[in-house]
Amino acid sequence: MKIEIDTHSHTLVSGHAYNTIREMAHMAAEKGLKGLAVTEHAPKMPGSAGLYYFQNLRAVPRQMYGIRLLLGVELNIMDGEGTLDLPESVIEELDISIASIHPPCFGGERTKEVVTETYLNVMKKSCVDIIGHPDDGRFPVDYDVLAKEAKRTGTLLEVNNASLSPGGFRQDTHDNAKRMLECCKKYGTMVVAATDAHVDVSIAEYLYVQKVLEEVDFPEELVANASLEKLCSSLKRNKKA
Repeated sequence: MKIEIDTHSHTLVSGHAYNTIREMAHMAAEKGLKGLAVTEHAPKMPGSAGLYYFQNLRAVPRQMYGIRLLLGVELNIMDGEGTLDLPESVIEELDISIASIHPPCFGGERTKEVVTETYLNVMKKSCVDIIGHPDDGRFPVDYDVLAKEAKRTGTLLEVNNASLSPGGFRQDTHDNAKRMLECCKKYGTMVVAATDAHVDVSIAEYLYVQKVLEEVDFPEELVANASLEKLCSSLKRNKKA
């Protein structure tokens, strides 16, 4: 399966990544992508950018080296209510948004019931396009409920290559990704294949994602970023336009 746009990447701005936007775009072009989403960690992630960075992203060109850039954010889900760490008015002005649970930021209980309800609350928000790495067993979730609600709200669910990589710090990711994908097949829920690249060489490296997609015989028509055009038309913010 060919992927035309990598939907999840970080630059130096996130505080624990290692390249500039220009370097990431250049590598995306070298690897034959048509697009790259640069999704910096939002302010509550230690070491990441502040509010003004995201408010000023309009200053950055959306084309580099023939690559279409989507400049956005990986939001931190802060609690069981689905509170996010940027104002929704700011998120709406970006090109793309991912919302993820990260241990340094999430203050809710880590039971399946609470985590599932947390994701449901987040997916109700029109400014959230993608749920990031919902495969982490440290935050258990009911994948049947998640996939059904993602379909209803038009939220994309992420299959994250960094999660699936051997030696990754998230737990039970392979089995969880398979369960999620089976539920997505059941409901016709769309997903994105993402690298979560924190260094340029990781862009467009989907080895582990491709393996798990093949294991469940996942249909290409449900992979939103198989084409740049399909990804853009699948984002909630563009459906409202």
